[in-house]
Amino acid sequence: MQVGKWVVVATLVVSTGSHWIALQTVAWAGMIVGYSEKVPLKTALAETFDGKHPCPLCRAIAAAKKSEKKNEFTLQTQKLEFPPAKENLVLIAPSRFQLLPAANNAPAESLGQKPPTPPPRKFFV
Repeated sequence: MQVGKWVVVATLVVSTGSHWIALQTVAWAGMIVGYSEKVPLKTALAETFDGKHPCPLCRAIAAAKKSEKKNEFTLQTQKLEFPPAKENLVLIAPSRFQLLPAANNAPAESLGQKPPTPPPRKFFV
């Protein structure tokens, strides 16, 4: 069971491109250690992240990212075209119009019938 979970995690990491982030982090850590042996830490950090001093691992990562096939998903949308509307649009009321009475907004206690107690069980069986 544990192996299956690790396979799923590894698949997600690779499919999202997170493996490049992990490799780049390892490369930066190695660069900081290597540069800090020769120069002060502040200068080593500056040289690591300035982009002018890439290590062989950084170059390999950049080349692999470029050569990696990316599936470009192009979203194809269609422009919606509506028929032209009449400029002199006139709304006409219907010939028969009946005003309905207002809804009864009385509270439930004033209704004549009370709901059955307990509720009917035919629905649930």
